[in-house]
Amino acid sequence: MNELPTYDSMILPTLEALQTLGGSGTNEEIYEKVVQLLNIPDDILEISHGSTSQSEVEYRLSWSRTYLKKYGLLENSSRGVWSLVSTPINLNDIDVKEIVRTVRDTDKSTEISISSVNDIKTLETLDTLEEEELSWHQQIHKKLLSLEPSAFERLTQRLLRESGFIQVQVTGKSGDGGIDGVGIARINGFLSFHVLFQCKRYQGSVTAGQIRDFRGAMQGRTDKGLFITTGRFTKDAVKEATRDGAPPIDLIDGEQLVQRLKKLGLGVKITMIESVEVDLDWFTKI
Repeated sequence: MNELPTYDSMILPTLEALQTLGGSGTNEEIYEKVVQLLNIPDDILEISHGSTSQSEVEYRLSWSRTYLKKYGLLENSSRGVWSLVSTPINLNDIDVKEIVRTVRDTDKSTEISISSVNDIKTLETLDTLEEEELSWHQQIHKKLLSLEPSAFERLTQRLLRESGFIQVQVTGKSGDGGIDGVGIARINGFLSFHVLFQCKRYQGSVTAGQIRDFRGAMQGRTDKGLFITTGRFTKDAVKEATRDGAPPIDLIDGEQLVQRLKKLGLGVKITMIESVEVDLDWFTKI
């Protein structure tokens, strides 16, 4: 596939991916399987969706999941795991056009305007958690990109401390192989190990070469690295980070970063709305 897949062209591959995964999977697992099934090349995968940390393929794939959920074939948990409502599904019986038509007809309050098969023009307002979160994702990502490098390093330092790291120091020395800081990760309050980290504040993709450079700077100093970016990692970068025989490097991309900020309440306030329902019958039974 040499052009951007449309959201509807990924509906069947999404179902097939979940079948392969045993009936359930995370966003990342589904994405990897769909990319594999459609054989989408790296240059297509690296196309960004506007000014967000998502790629255009990820964005459109989220629409595929949304349509399948509204049609009743998928459900998702608060932990971000998607699953087939009914495991035995015959893909030959699935009519994608029927799914799209049904979802649109049952949601008259929402309008989707598609100018071509490759361009979704209008964001549909949906009741799924995933789509509702797009606006705050974009706000955080835009703000992160506007931060000074030193401010982003301080944010990373705070993020690691809030995540349980101790003795987190930002070095940011020039000529230090891209290493921005060091910290000590604690596991269950007993085990600990030194971690060198690098944080890149940009919208593009981190390449395998950048991972290799970072590992080279780590050599002889620690056995563990952490690479944080507001952007994404190429497939080759992910492979390089976990290459056999080389010190492992954990990766946090822009999507994982904003989710972590939300979970820790850093720059994000979550308002819980109280719902009160009066049981009138209860009073009659007194």
